[in-house]
Amino acid sequence: MNIRLKLLRKQGGWTLEALAEKAGLTKSYLSKVERGVCVPSIAVALKLSKALNVDVEQLFSAINNRELVCITRADERGSLGDPALGQRRAYESIALAMAAKKLMPFMLYPPEDFADSAFVEHEGEEFLFVHQGVVEIEFPTETVQLSAGDSLYFNALIPHRTRSVGEMQAQMLVVVSNERHQ
Repeated sequence: MNIRLKLLRKQGGWTLEALAEKAGLTKSYLSKVERGVCVPSIAVALKLSKALNVDVEQLFSAINNRELVCITRADERGSLGDPALGQRRAYESIALAMAAKKLMPFMLYPPEDFADSAFVEHEGEEFLFVHQGVVEIEFPTETVQLSAGDSLYFNALIPHRTRSVGEMQAQMLVVVSNERHQ
C-alpha cells in the first residue's frame, strides 16, 4: 500500500500535510504509512480512500505495469484500419494499456493529399516528431514542412492538417495532451 498511497497522493496534488489533515491523521503517521513503517487499519484506509476520492481497493491493489509502466511492442500497436482489407493504416495507438493517460501517443501515417485530411482542432497541445519521410503541416496562415528527425510542438486549438510528401510514406510520432478539465 505504501507506494500506491504515495502515488495516489502525488497524482492528486496533495502534500503529506494536506492529505493527513483531510483524512484526520497526523503528518508523521501518514509518512510512516507511505514508507511502509506502519500498516494502517481498515478504518484508516477508509479515511484515506475517502480523502483521496478513490475506492479503498485502489489503496491495496498491487502496482502493475498496466497502471504505471506500459511497454508497447511494434507489433502490438492498436491500428485503425486493416491493410489486409485494403484499408490504409492512418493511425496506430501506442500505450493502449496505460490507465489514466495525460498524454495520448500514436503513430500517424498522413495521406498524400490535403484533400484526404480535414482541418482538425482540439483542446490541449500537440507534439509531432517525423520518424520517416517528409510531411507538411498546414495551418490557416502557413504551411510547415518537416523531414525525418524534425519536430513541431503547438497549441492544438489552431486548426491543422497533415500530409505526406515525396515518394516515401511518412511516419510521425504524435503526442496529444489529454488533461481532464475539472
